[in-house]
Amino acid sequence: MRNIRRFVRIALFVIVASWLHYVMPQQDIARITSTEIIRSDFSSFNRMFYAQADSGSVENPTRDLRLINTERKATYFFGLIRGGNETMVYRNEDTGWIYPPYFKFDSSDLQAESAASISTTEPYDWVVITHYGWRLRWASIYPNAVSVRPAPSEDFRPFPWLNMVIFALLIAGLLFLRAMWRQFRERTVDPLADKVGDQYDHVSADISERKGRVSRWLGTWRKK
Repeated sequence: MRNIRRFVRIALFVIVASWLHYVMPQQDIARITSTEIIRSDFSSFNRMFYAQADSGSVENPTRDLRLINTERKATYFFGLIRGGNETMVYRNEDTGWIYPPYFKFDSSDLQAESAASISTTEPYDWVVITHYGWRLRWASIYPNAVSVRPAPSEDFRPFPWLNMVIFALLIAGLLFLRAMWRQFRERTVDPLADKVGDQYDHVSADISERKGRVSRWLGTWRKK
């Protein structure tokens, strides 16, 4: 039973951590090499990783997909650890009012800003691309760019203040829920469990007493 509980806890932790890693904003230092628009068909698997069509447009199974091609500084753990350069492709879609709650309606403007920031000759112009999502090449899944702004230099390391605030709020919320549950358990669950236990003890004692009476009655017949 203990191993089952441990497995369930680990599975829940992995699911929540993966969900947070997907939806939390991340910031990449990159230089934009080109932008393009492709016609894309979505499969039943990768469809859930894409946002809705542009606000005011009809949702179709096949639609244009804006892409931003870059060379970025590889980062890990929300940008705190940095690696070498790597190519990265971002999609540029509206999120609208739906999940995840970035309320992005300006994908056309962002595409124009990205095109204006293309840098292919030295000295390169570096930008900070805020995005969410994953890049899964085998499933044609791209992270969704939310904003693009100039970076002071290619060595600039933006600190994830928003992520820290969100994590702090989540921890505070979990501690608050834990305190509420402990208070509810002390006031409601534990007294109810004690009452059930007392009733079980009374019933067990009554059954034992009746068994004793039956045993004594059978004993009188054995003596005869």
